Amino acid sequence: RELARARPAMGAVAGAVGRVLAAGRTPELLIQEAHALVEARDRAAHSIAVLVRPDIENGTVMTHSASATVREALLHAQPGRVVCTVSEPQAEGRPFAEDLTNEGLTVEVVADEDAAHAVTTVDTVLLGADSVFRDGSLVNKSGTSDLAKAANEVGVPVLVACETFKLAPSDPEEPGEDAFELTPAEQIDRYITEEGVFPPDEIAALVDRTPFLRDGYELLRGQRT
Repeated sequence: RELARARPAMGAVAGAVGRVLAAGRTPELLIQEAHALVEARDRAAHSIAVLVRPDIENGTVMTHSASATVREALLHAQPGRVVCTVSEPQAEGRPFAEDLTNEGLTVEVVADEDAAHAVTTVDTVLLGADSVFRDGSLVNKSGTSDLAKAANEVGVPVLVACETFKLAPSDPEEPGEDAFELTPAEQIDRYITEEGVFPPDEIAALVDRTPFLRDGYELLRGQRT
């Protein structure tokens, strides 16, 4: 619980911790569930990479921040070019771009202030997620909303690669951390999860049929013991 509360903007932490807590209280069960969660995350990332491939294969893709799920999708699809924002203030876009270059992709790095112009040169914006609320709104690195808005204005689709354990069974709320921000559902075209591809208005139904999300969040919030 302390781990999840320390990173309130990251639904991935809350969802994962909630799932482990829901497994039971004995150390053996907790360890087993933690290992199972890591394996499930790896399978989910691969499934997402397969599903997103038709949207980005051979095209030009723009990313923001650094997402392991996005990385796997890019390496699987092998797009023609990747444009990475610097993603200040941590500037994690630079090492992310270097990593992709070392893996054989053609990568360009652009300053955050140039992202709105750069998006006019790409086919798709592909984002990761720190958390996704029931209404389909997204919590991700600061600058995500401006990038998505710029993409919307020029008709570039905005896709989010997101494992289901990052979904939050609650109404949207501001992250409360400067490094993160809330992007409205209407700025997102599709979410790609291991369960399939969904428009934002179908996220609530996906949450409702994923019981460990609800159960885990109730445990974390002390509504269950």
